[in-house]
Amino acid sequence: MVNTILPPCIRPSLAWCWDEAWQTKDQITVTVKVNYLPEVVEFLYYKQGGWLSVLFGNDERQLCGSYAVYYVLSMEQGTRCWLTVRVEVDADKPEFPSVTPRVPAAVWGEREVRDMYGLIPVGLPDERRLVLPDDWPDELYPLRKDSMDYRQRPAPTTDKETYEFINELGDKKNNVVPIGPLHVTSDEPGHFRLFVDGENIIDADYRLFYVHRGMEKLAETRMGYNEVTFLSDRVCGICGFAHSTAYTTSVENAMGIVVPERAQMIRAILLEVERLHSHLLNLGLACHFVGFDSGFMQFFRVRETSMKMAEILTGARKTYGLNLIGGIRRDLLKDDMIATRLLAQQMRREVQDLVDILMSTPNIEQRTVGVGRLDPQIARDFSNVGPMVRASGHARDTRADHPFVGYGLLPMEVHTEQAAT
Repeated sequence: MVNTILPPCIRPSLAWCWDEAWQTKDQITVTVKVNYLPEVVEFLYYKQGGWLSVLFGNDERQLCGSYAVYYVLSMEQGTRCWLTVRVEVDADKPEFPSVTPRVPAAVWGEREVRDMYGLIPVGLPDERRLVLPDDWPDELYPLRKDSMDYRQRPAPTTDKETYEFINELGDKKNNVVPIGPLHVTSDEPGHFRLFVDGENIIDADYRLFYVHRGMEKLAETRMGYNEVTFLSDRVCGICGFAHSTAYTTSVENAMGIVVPERAQMIRAILLEVERLHSHLLNLGLACHFVGFDSGFMQFFRVRETSMKMAEILTGARKTYGLNLIGGIRRDLLKDDMIATRLLAQQMRREVQDLVDILMSTPNIEQRTVGVGRLDPQIARDFSNVGPMVRASGHARDTRADHPFVGYGLLPMEVHTEQAAT
C-alpha cells in the first residue's frame, strides 16, 4: 500500500521505515517509526525539495491509544504534493526525537507541541515555553482531551516573570535593546530583545502569545462543525477569509464534498481582495515604521479601495461570514464584478505611482536599501513563506505549487528577487 502511494522518487529510499499511509487528493499522510522521524523529515526536506508548512500535535488516545505529531511538508520538487509525516507518541512515555537539530524550521512547532500536549521533543535545543504564560501550572496541557474544565481559569502559580531571554552578548547589557511587550507601533503585544553592535542588529529574541485565545479548544468543546466557520473567520482581523477557507477546505477534503466550480472561483476572488487589503496595510505600516508617515497615509488611502471592493462583492467592508462547508453564501453579480474590476484598475495605477514616489525618496532609500536582507539559506532552513521567501530567491507560492479553490483555473506567475534590497 505504501509503495503505491509514495511519489516514485521517494519510494526506494524510505519505504523500509513506514508503517502505514493514506491519501486524500494531493495530500499524502505516512506514519513512520518514531525513532526514524528526524532522518525521514531531514531527507524529505533537504534531499527531496520539501518545505515545512506546519507542525502540530493531536491527542488520539481514544483512537489508537497514543498521541500523534504531524509534520506537514510541501513537496515542491518533482511530483508536487502535500506529504505529512506522522509519528505516534507513547501515552505513558510521551517523548519523541526532536527534528529541530536537523531541520531548524521545526523549532516553533515542537515548542508548541511541548506546551499544549506535554509531548517532549528529546534533543530540542530551546526548551522554553512558547505559548503558555509563566503562571500556568506545570503538568496541565490545554489541548489534551481530558486536561481541564475550560469554564474556569487555573489558579496562577506565580506572580513573577520567569521567562529567560537569551543573552548573546554576555555581560554587555547596554547592547540589548528591549521592545515591548506594549509598543506604539505594535498591533498586538510582543516582547522583542534586539542584540546590537553599533547600528547593526546581530541577533534577536522574542516572546509572543500574550493574547492567546484558546480557539482550538473553544471550537472543540463549544461549537458544531458548521459554527467553526465563523470562528475561523475571526482568527485574524485582516486575513479572516483565508482562515475560514482553510477550515472549510479541510472539512470538504476529509468528507469528499465536491464544491461547485463557481463557488471555488468566488473564493479565489475574495481571497485576492483580502490579499490586496493585507499587502497595502503592510506597505503603509512599513512607511510608518521608518518615519515616512506621508507614505503611511497615502497607502491607507489607496487601501480604502480594497474595502470598497469587499463591500460591493459581499455587502460588508470585510469578507467575514461568506464561507460555508460545501460552497459560498453569496453569488457575485455581473454589475458588481464590473465595478470591482474598474476599482482594481484604479488601484493598480495609484499603487504604481506611490511605489515610484517611495523608491525615489532619499530617506526611504537610506533606511531600507540593504537593511533586513534575508539570506537565501536561512530562508530555506526556516521555511519562510510569502513575499519574504520570494525576495530571497525562492519561487514559492502555494497558489501555484498546490492550487486550491479556484487557483488551478487561473494563470500564475511567481515573482522572485535573487538579492532583495
